[in-house]
Amino acid sequence: MAARIAPGATIRARRALTREEGSAVAEVAVLMPALLVILALCLAGVRVATTQLLLQDAAADAARSVARGDPPRLGAERVARAAAGATLTRRREGGMVCVAVSAPAPLRLRVAASSCAWEGGR
Repeated sequence: MAARIAPGATIRARRALTREEGSAVAEVAVLMPALLVILALCLAGVRVATTQLLLQDAAADAARSVARGDPPRLGAERVARAAAGATLTRRREGGMVCVAVSAPAPLRLRVAASSCAWEGGR
């Protein structure tokens, strides 16, 4: 004897199988770590760019300072204020004073900038 299926039972079974309640929460839970990683990388990129701009300004200030004949420590102080752990190198070439600055940046990068100024300018 064949079992009888109640009318509408297959429709209810299909609805139960295709129900999407709670699927949005599950999708967000799966995507959230990836979104956080992308956000963190974007913020780190902004920090790298900011460090680059600060170093470029500090290198220009230090080059002008050294070219004017100010004590060398003034240029080093300006660079130290721009970025922690920054290094400064000076060189003279053809009547110009050139300064190169580098500092650590996020994501294990090292950012560098350089600038030159005419020597003896006031």
